[in-house]
Amino acid sequence: MHGGEGAREGAREGAREVEITVDGRRLVVREGTTVAAALLGAGIDRFRASARGGARGPLCGMGVCHECRLTIDGVAHVRSCMVECTAGMLVGTRGTGVGSRESAGAASGSVDECDVFVVGGGPAGIAAAVRAAECGARVAVVDQGVRAGGQIWRHAHPDQLPPLARRWLGRLQRVGAGEGSGGRVRWIAGAAVVGGSPAEGLLVDDGGRPVRVSARAIVLATGARELFLPFPGWTLPGVMGAGGAEALVKGGMAVRGQRVVVAGTGPLLLGVAHVLRAAGARVVAIAEQAPASRVARFAGALWSRPAKLARAALWRGALAGTRYRQGTWVTRADGAGRVERVTLTDGRRQWEVRCDLLACGWGLVPNVELARLLGCETTADGVGERVVVDALQRTSVTGVSCAGEPTGIAGEGAAIVEGEIAGLAAAGREPLALSRGLQRSRDAWRRFGDRLATAFAPRGELRALADEATIVCRCEDVPLSALDPAWSERQAKLYTRLAMGPCQGAVCGMACRAMWGWEPNEPRTPVEVARVGVIAGARG
Repeated sequence: MHGGEGAREGAREGAREVEITVDGRRLVVREGTTVAAALLGAGIDRFRASARGGARGPLCGMGVCHECRLTIDGVAHVRSCMVECTAGMLVGTRGTGVGSRESAGAASGSVDECDVFVVGGGPAGIAAAVRAAECGARVAVVDQGVRAGGQIWRHAHPDQLPPLARRWLGRLQRVGAGEGSGGRVRWIAGAAVVGGSPAEGLLVDDGGRPVRVSARAIVLATGARELFLPFPGWTLPGVMGAGGAEALVKGGMAVRGQRVVVAGTGPLLLGVAHVLRAAGARVVAIAEQAPASRVARFAGALWSRPAKLARAALWRGALAGTRYRQGTWVTRADGAGRVERVTLTDGRRQWEVRCDLLACGWGLVPNVELARLLGCETTADGVGERVVVDALQRTSVTGVSCAGEPTGIAGEGAAIVEGEIAGLAAAGREPLALSRGLQRSRDAWRRFGDRLATAFAPRGELRALADEATIVCRCEDVPLSALDPAWSERQAKLYTRLAMGPCQGAVCGMACRAMWGWEPNEPRTPVEVARVGVIAGARG
């Protein structure tokens, strides 16, 4: 379904509606819908033009790729997947606008002091904040999202959350999380840490206002992002990450009646397909690149995780009638202006599947840029890196701990227990953090993460999907033909502007590391895109 019906259908399901204007066109959407989801649900899939004029739409749905940039209320280059619709909002897709927030950020920054500063508001960050606050610590949490939960617990309304999420968010509410000074947890929403150090405090871009947060202990819970590997047609509107599609649906994107192919790797695929089917989409194919033998071995080992086994069975049952192919992957996407069909292969033959949406992601990689900037030791983790921590989740840098997916991909259960340990230790309760129950649980989840990485490791064929004309750097339109695998990432930036765009290599840099083994550049401030006024104001 394309056009205004999608936006209005989403609005009818909610108790309240808001009206926004997009390029002069009025849309009525459900309150809590993100701007990106509202536009996509209304059939608007061209959000911006690339450096060479190509049509681009959202890819990650999580604020990483910057492909969803729009002009919102006169401010250009706003990541629309991170902003909820408000009554009377004016949205433009033509890249114009006055950055009025820039001047607001030019003022001198303020200083915020606390006992424990948590970076990231997903399961790990929530668990760390709750346990530290329950021990009496004054806690501040910064997160780029509109509300607590991160990407995995992303929601517009509490009734959309699973029981585990509701329990932890309930505990967070009980310790007094909020924007004001009441309670023991201060929540800084829609903001990002862009630099700083443990000694001088971390620099936060809080809506264009620089804030220096000083804390006795820092807990990094920065989560993970999807790995994208380029293939012909992956820049077409309608091609997005598997996790990106799920995030956008949770953000209110209407997909009822649309034909969807879900492809890539990992248990996430079944979860994404289930969310899309529940939202009314027609999931026409699920393509898992891992061989059937590895998937079967992984599933057989889930006896120790009966909840996960039951969830997988539930998802698969709900997707009855949809072919779930293992050892199968996408080789290209085609269409006139947007995706209309994809080509799948099992390594022996190829076939086309018609679709309106391709949700494709090749697994998750830890977000370690901030940890690296602070000097934390990291080690190789598949195509990416993970932060090295001890039994108390402490990193190699005094006063800095890390929890959740930056220490290795293992799911929400691992994130929660690591967050608990980090929060207790940060609050000075080391004996509790070292309790046998928490330590055994954390170790068991780490073993699960190791099995997960082995079972769903991307196959070698995925590294050679791109042809000479395939765009590798989406921000700067750098094609594969302009790159030399023998280069370093720094050379590629100097010669071609790869990784020089708004995503700062979060998409293309990781793809090049996966394809050619490039080492990442040394991190620099800002580690997230920040307004010049924030950097200047912090130094003023």
